[in-house]
Amino acid sequence: MSLPTILRSMKRLSANLMAVMAALMLCHDVEASPAMEKLFFILKQKGSITADEYDLLMETMRQEERSGSKKAAVPAPVAQAGLDKRLNETEQKLDKIENAISTAKTQVEDLSRISDNTSPATLSKKDLDALLSDKWYERVKLRGYAQVRYIGMLGDEEPGIHQPSDALVSNTQSLGIRRGRLVLSGDVSDMVYVYMQADYMAAVGGMTALQARDVYADISLDPAREFRVRLGLSKVPYGFTNMQSSQNRYALERADAINSAVEGERDMGAYLIWAPYDIRNRFKDLVKMGLRGSGDYGVLNFGVFNGQGINNADRNGELHYIARAAWPFEFDNGQILEIGSSVYYGRYVPTAAAIPGVGTPTFDSRGVRDTRVAINAILYPQPFGIEAEWNWGYGPQLSDDMRTITSQSLSGGFVQAVYRHVFPDQQELLPFLRWQNFDGARKFAANAPRNRVNEIAIGFEYIPYPELEITLMYAMGTRTNTTDNPAVAGPRYRDVNYNYLGLQAQINF
Repeated sequence: MSLPTILRSMKRLSANLMAVMAALMLCHDVEASPAMEKLFFILKQKGSITADEYDLLMETMRQEERSGSKKAAVPAPVAQAGLDKRLNETEQKLDKIENAISTAKTQVEDLSRISDNTSPATLSKKDLDALLSDKWYERVKLRGYAQVRYIGMLGDEEPGIHQPSDALVSNTQSLGIRRGRLVLSGDVSDMVYVYMQADYMAAVGGMTALQARDVYADISLDPAREFRVRLGLSKVPYGFTNMQSSQNRYALERADAINSAVEGERDMGAYLIWAPYDIRNRFKDLVKMGLRGSGDYGVLNFGVFNGQGINNADRNGELHYIARAAWPFEFDNGQILEIGSSVYYGRYVPTAAAIPGVGTPTFDSRGVRDTRVAINAILYPQPFGIEAEWNWGYGPQLSDDMRTITSQSLSGGFVQAVYRHVFPDQQELLPFLRWQNFDGARKFAANAPRNRVNEIAIGFEYIPYPELEITLMYAMGTRTNTTDNPAVAGPRYRDVNYNYLGLQAQINF
């Protein structure tokens, strides 16, 4: 039985009892007394009878006392009529409350369909207008997360370990805030969605700084919002893990092979995105259901971007061209398998720095050929899951004699297995195992040196409640220190053996 129904029944019972009591008192022998007057006064104070009803009852008793009459001729029906009127008014108020509760429940259910925080609503223009009329504040959301991380180096590996995506993996650092993100997003009008994200712990030139991570708008081209154009600073639609938010990833950092295509995952660009209405909702559900989807970046995505990386200006006046396709297949048992592919082409302008004893490497001033193709397959953990992603291509790389930077081949990817266990109290435990490999170049580093990575990571993520996620990961492997000075390290950049333990607390808000 619902709360409004229970309240209505209790109120009706109370009012009827009061009416019967008043009728009995007024239709039988009654003598005015201090006790009876006090009873009427208490009823008035508690709101069981109105002030007019109280005055009427008191006047009736005084008339009976003066006239000696044993019965009241008029007041009983009058009091009963007043109580009936109050009963009807109370029932009308309860009906309004019940309708308001029902409407609020429907609005909450509809609002959950508006956005997955990476893309605009799938509601139609008519439904969205009706839902959010006079509620502009419901169109914009403010959210974020912070990652506090500890890295402990283990073993006797030689000094000089460097991991491009995480400065805490080093012999000189250990505890810090890896990310501090604040996101403002929402449908500011019927056809325009905006997304702005700031990172309060970005690394810029070796210093911690405030940096814009995303500043873009999605402009819908049809009422169903299946076609849209994205303009601004946003993620380059390449691969799966680059699209997946760091808030949703299992391992502490992305695999080098995929992330080396676009370090920071973002660049200035313009994209045409398409996805059917039901598939857009499926992409959103993969995030909302806790399955760690990539978000809604469309089934087909075509566009252009500068190609020089996040918050870097173009350096050759030539754009990179990109295309991405992805489809999440849903089977009869509810399991979902997402398959995708990405390809891009452009010319990248590397950064050259002097190498003692060699000089400054040279390269084509128009840029060096930079092209890749990637494939991925994601079986979402229900409860077992597996992720596999690989890419091949050509990119800027320092020559063996360290005198030139030319386009050379690259390849690499990762395979990751995960198990998701949800406890009866909705706590979650997610153990995972990942192997990654890469043989190519780190084009975003000075002189674009060759980078070899071979790593195994094992760990688990524990979620006691939605606002807190705790990750423990052990990693071991070999990787090139792409920040070395070859004159000091030897004839080439060093490959460093390492193993470390990472512990992270992620606070969601």
